[in-house]
Amino acid sequence: MVIVGDRDSILIPELGRQREQSARLRGLRLMHTHLGSSGITEEDLMDLVFLRLDSISVLTVNGEGAPLTFQWAHLMPYSSGNQLYHYSPHLPWDQEEIDFSREVEGLEKEFARSAPEAFSSSDTERAILLSVDTRPKNVQENSLQELRELAQTAGLQVTETMIQRVNRVNPKHILGKGKLAELEILALQTFSSTLVFDRELTPAQMRHLSRITERKILDRTQVILDIFAQHASSRAGKLQVELAQLNYTLPRLSDTNRAFSRLSGGIGGRGPGETKLELDKRRIGERKTKIKKELDKIRRNRAHTRQRRNSAGMPIVALVGYTNAGKSTLMNTLTHSGIHTADNLFATLDPTSRRLRFPRDREIILTDTVGFINYLPDNLKEAFLATLEELHSADLLVQVADAAHPESENQVRAVEHILEDMGLGETPRILALNKWDLVPGDNRQPLLNRYPEGIPVSAPDHGTLDALIRRITRRLPPVSREPKDHKEESSLQQAFS
Repeated sequence: MVIVGDRDSILIPELGRQREQSARLRGLRLMHTHLGSSGITEEDLMDLVFLRLDSISVLTVNGEGAPLTFQWAHLMPYSSGNQLYHYSPHLPWDQEEIDFSREVEGLEKEFARSAPEAFSSSDTERAILLSVDTRPKNVQENSLQELRELAQTAGLQVTETMIQRVNRVNPKHILGKGKLAELEILALQTFSSTLVFDRELTPAQMRHLSRITERKILDRTQVILDIFAQHASSRAGKLQVELAQLNYTLPRLSDTNRAFSRLSGGIGGRGPGETKLELDKRRIGERKTKIKKELDKIRRNRAHTRQRRNSAGMPIVALVGYTNAGKSTLMNTLTHSGIHTADNLFATLDPTSRRLRFPRDREIILTDTVGFINYLPDNLKEAFLATLEELHSADLLVQVADAAHPESENQVRAVEHILEDMGLGETPRILALNKWDLVPGDNRQPLLNRYPEGIPVSAPDHGTLDALIRRITRRLPPVSREPKDHKEESSLQQAFS
C-alpha cells in the first residue's frame, strides 16, 4: 500500500485486522519518508504501538528528494525490563541490509519465549487491571487487590496491574496517550486481550478506549455483573441479575455503527419504521418493566413468609458481612445445612433461611444474605432490593468479618456504613471475628483491642462457636413479643444513596 501525504504528515487509512489474535503484531510494517535529517519521532512510536505494527522505519531525504539515511524501530518483548522500543542507528540508506520478514519472525518468537509461561500456555482470557483515580495510591492498591479477586472469580487470568494517580480523571480519555502506549505494549508483552478498569466507565470512555486499543474493555461493574450471572441460581436471583445488566446496557447502546440499523417494515409496520437502536431500547424498557413486576411479586411473597414467621414468635437472626467473609460456612455449621460455599467473592446471592434450635428450647430463624462490597455499582442497588429486605425483619444481626484479611478493618467499616445507610444502625448487632485460626498470633491481641466486643470464631469448627451461641441467646428478644413492624420500602430505596 502506498500512501501520499504532504510535507507535514500522512493520513493512514483504516488497516483492518490482519490477524485474529489480539495479542499479536498486525503483520504490517510501515516505511515512510521524513523531509530533512530527523529520524524516528515520538509520533512515529505512537503509530508503531497503536497500529500494532511489526516495525516502523524512516527514510530521510534532502531538499531535492534524494535519500539520505535510514532508521527503523520495533517493540521490545517482556524480558527487556523497562525498555519499550529498539532503535537502529542512522545508517546511509544504501548500506542498510536487513531482512524484515526474518527479523519480525524472530521478534514474535522472542515475544512468545520471553513471556511468563503461565501467560503463553493458558487458554484463560488474560487481563490487565488498571486504577486511574484521584484517591491516594495505597487506597488504589487495596481496591485493585479486590478487583484482582473479582477478576479471578469471574474467570480472568490477571497478568499485570497498573496504577495512575491523577488530580482529575479525564472525562473522555481516562489515560493520556503516553500511558496508553505503555499499556498497549504491556498488553502485547503479556498476551493480554482484555483491560479491566477499577471504576465504572461512561459509554464514551468505553468507546474511545476500545477504538484506540482494539481490545476488550471492561469496568468494575461488568466484572461484578458477570460474577452474579455465573452464581445466580434461583428465579429471583436470575431476574435481579438480568435487571442489573439491562440497567447497565441501556445507556451504552450506540448507533455509531450504521451497518446495524434497519427498518422493521412489513404489514402494520410500514412508514419510517424504527432503527435497530430504537427497537433495542424499546425492548429493553419493556423487559425491565416485566422483570420489575415479577420481582415485586417475589417481594410480596417473601413479605408474607416473614409475616408468618413473625406471627409464630420466632426471632430472626441475619448473617451480614463483607463478601467471602464466611457467612454461608457459619450457616452450614450452625444448622447442618448444605448451602453452597466457595472461597471466592459472591458465592451466595440468594437469601437462605433455616430454623435453628438453641438450648432451653429456643428456636430462631437464621438467614444468610448476599455479601457487601465497597463501591457497589449503582446498577446493582435497585436490582437487589428484594435480597436486602430480609435484613429489615431481623431482630439481631450477626456481622461476620474475615479477621485474617489484611483489609479487615476497612471491610468492617464498609459494612457498618452500608447498614447505617439502610437504616439498620439501631438493630442489635454482634461482631463475629471469623477465620480466627488463620490470624497470626501476634495480630490477635491488637484485633481484640480494636474490637473488644468481637467474638473469635472459626466457622467450620463447631467447637469454636459456643461463645457466639451464648451471645446470640443473651441478645434475643423475650419469648413473647409483639409482631415487629415492617419498614417502608422507601427506606430500602435510599440504601447506599
